[in-house]
Amino acid sequence: MTRLFATFTVFTVMTFALASCGNTIRGAGKDLAGTVDATQNAGKRVDNAAKY
Repeated sequence: MTRLFATFTVFTVMTFALASCGNTIRGAGKDLAGTVDATQNAGKRVDNAAKY
């Protein structure tokens, strides 16, 4: 019974850990995408300003 409880506990903790890791990676990807978009927009503004 104790071994079953320990196995269940480890499985539950690992499941939550992996889910948290997935959410963190997804959030970091969104942050990186936002940074790329902002950099591209800034480049376009500089390009447009240089044309005038």
